[in-house]
Amino acid sequence: MKNQDSLENPREVALKVLYKIDKNNAYSNICLKKILNHTSLKPLDRAFVTQLVYGVIKNKFRIDWIISQFSNTPIKKISPWVLNILRLGIYQMLYLDKIPQSAAVNESVKLGKKYGHKRISGFINGILRSISRSPQEILQPDKKDIVHFLSIYYSHPKWMVEKWIKEYGKDFTIDLLKKNNEAPSISVRTNTLKISRERLIDLLQKEDIVTKKGEWCPEAIILENISNIDKNKYFKEGLFQVQDQSSMLVAHVLNPKENQLVIDVCAAPGGKTTHIAQKMNNTGKIIARDIYDHKLSLIKQNRDRLGISNIILEKYNALEVDSDLIGQADRVLLDAPCSGLGIIRRKPDLKWNKCFNDIKKITILQYKMLENAGKYLKKGGILVYSTCTINPDENFNIVKKFLNKNSNFKIVPILPICEKMEKHKEIEEGYLQLFPNIDFVDGFFISKIQRFQ
Repeated sequence: MKNQDSLENPREVALKVLYKIDKNNAYSNICLKKILNHTSLKPLDRAFVTQLVYGVIKNKFRIDWIISQFSNTPIKKISPWVLNILRLGIYQMLYLDKIPQSAAVNESVKLGKKYGHKRISGFINGILRSISRSPQEILQPDKKDIVHFLSIYYSHPKWMVEKWIKEYGKDFTIDLLKKNNEAPSISVRTNTLKISRERLIDLLQKEDIVTKKGEWCPEAIILENISNIDKNKYFKEGLFQVQDQSSMLVAHVLNPKENQLVIDVCAAPGGKTTHIAQKMNNTGKIIARDIYDHKLSLIKQNRDRLGISNIILEKYNALEVDSDLIGQADRVLLDAPCSGLGIIRRKPDLKWNKCFNDIKKITILQYKMLENAGKYLKKGGILVYSTCTINPDENFNIVKKFLNKNSNFKIVPILPICEKMEKHKEIEEGYLQLFPNIDFVDGFFISKIQRFQ
C-alpha cells in the first residue's frame, strides 16, 4: 500500500514528503518540490501540503513532546509512517484554526489504516481523540530550566538555544525563535537587463499577484500570493530571479563595474552571480565556480533563463588555489558554505540536521576559502565575504582572523543603499549583520575587504 501512487490527497502527499525527508535525510524544499511536481493538485491544495510539511518540521520537538505524553509506546519505537501521521494530526489540531478537530482526527485515522493496520489506526485514533478532548492536560516543560523550556516550546535544539542566549540574551533569543517558526515572505529580484521594477510590478499585478516594493534593494519585489513560482511565465521569460533581499545586498556591497573581472568562488545556485552580471550590465567577465556539476548546472539554468552572457562556469574546489588567477581579479565574492542558521524559517530542517561540532568544522573550511579567495585580488580590489548565518564564529571572527594574518588587507566601510541599511551602524566598520527578527529578512552577514598593497 505504501508504494501506491495516490497523490491527490494533500494530507497523504504531506505524509510521503515527511517520510522521505526522515528516511533519506533529504532537504525539505527539494523533496517537497519533487513530489509536488508529480501531482495534479490545485494551487490551494499545493499550498496546504506545503503548510503541513513545514509546519510539522518547524514544530517537531513540541509535537513529539506532546505525543510522548499520550502514547504508551516510546517515540523511538513508533514506526516512521505512524509517527508522521500523528505529527500531521496534532499539527492540524493545535496550530491550524481553520481545520475542524474531527477532520484532523478522521483523516489521520484513514491514513493509519492505509499505512499500517487496524490496530495502528486505533492507536492513532486514541491519541488524537485524547488530545482533542483534553488539550488542557498537555503538560508544558518546566520554565525553571529556560533552555529546556524554550527548546521544546519553540522546537529548536538545546545547543542552539543555549548558544543564542549566551550570545544575544534571553529576550532576543525568544524573539528569534518565534521568527524562525514563521513563514517567510517571497521576494524576487527584477532582471534589470530586461525590464524595470515598475514595469514588472505592473505585469505581475495584471496576473492578480499582490506585490509591493522591497525596502532594502531597488530591484526587490515582495510577492504575497504566488505559488508554483517556477511555472510563472515571467519567471520563465527571465524577468525576475527568486532571491531574498538580504542576499541581494551582496552584489551592491561588492559594487562591480562594467568590464571588470569578477571571481565568484562558491557561486551556486547563481542568485548573487547573476545579480553581479546585472550590475555589470552584462559586460566584463565573471568566473563562477563550484565543486559540484549539478550545482554548476543550476547556475547555467539561471544564467541562460535571465539572458546573461558574461558568466563563465568552471568546476573548481575553493579549498585549492588557482595559480593562474593570483592577483588578477577586480572583485572577488566568497559566499561561503555555512551552518545556514539565518535561513531556518526557509529551511526548518536545518535545525535538526546540524550540531555544534558541525559549526566548529565548517569554520576551518571557511577560513581556508577566504585565505585562497584573497590571493586572486588585484591591489585596490574588493573582496566580499558573506554567509547566510547569524553565528559570529562563522562571520566577523573569520574576517578578523583573516585581517590579523594578512596586513595588506583592510576592512572598509559599506555605503548604504537604503534607509534600513543606514540604521546598521556596523556598516561604518565594514560589515553588516542582519537578523530575521529585527530586519524581517533572512539572517545574513556581509563584510567588505580591500587589498591595499
